[in-house]
Amino acid sequence: MIVNYIESGWEIITQRSHGLLAAQICAYWRKSDQGRFWVDTLVATAEHDDIYNEFENQDLLNKQGGPVNFKMTGFKKEYGTRLMQMAETKSAWVALMISRHIQFVHGEDPKALAFIAELKKREKVWMKALSVSADEVDSAYELLEFCDAFSLLICQLAIQPQQRKMDISTGPDGIMYTVFAKSDQVLVVDPWPFELDEFKISYESRTVSQLHFKNVGEFRKKTFDMPPVLKELIVSKA
Repeated sequence: MIVNYIESGWEIITQRSHGLLAAQICAYWRKSDQGRFWVDTLVATAEHDDIYNEFENQDLLNKQGGPVNFKMTGFKKEYGTRLMQMAETKSAWVALMISRHIQFVHGEDPKALAFIAELKKREKVWMKALSVSADEVDSAYELLEFCDAFSLLICQLAIQPQQRKMDISTGPDGIMYTVFAKSDQVLVVDPWPFELDEFKISYESRTVSQLHFKNVGEFRKKTFDMPPVLKELIVSKA
């Protein structure tokens, strides 16, 4: 989960809400570059962080009883196995995208090396089944990663004030895209990679005023007893 410390307490955005926001961004990518397995790419973008389910996971609190931000978590084989099983039973293309994401996030983690080695073997099977090239897979994953990075900037409240530009990520075309906040509700992306000149995106968050919790059960109840707040933004061409 994504945890922001704000004036009113902990702002919580679930991994799945962040993933859905990434898929919304992906959905507006220019049609000429959407690729063969477009719907599967959208699904993979929405589900790329489903490895973490705040209703099921137990590692939600730190030693001080505060919520654990996603950056404080590491690779766990049981989570990776579950995520890949869900992906592979969806489609081989989704499995390829999720496999690449695990490699991107955990590629330097010694605990993940054996798991990633097995994923690379499985990738050959999936690519042969789909008759796709490594370049096709790379390009599609680079789009997923761009959308993931953009969503994370938004959800972490990381976009700079006073219209200061910041890098989002490199897109599948090898171009580095930037973003700045034209206002509290309008984000400007440059250069412009999307089909429409402007579109609306949204995600949900929950804010909990209590700062420390006795256990995961208390944190989970307090969090999900709070009504979700819809955050809406407009992404616009410069």
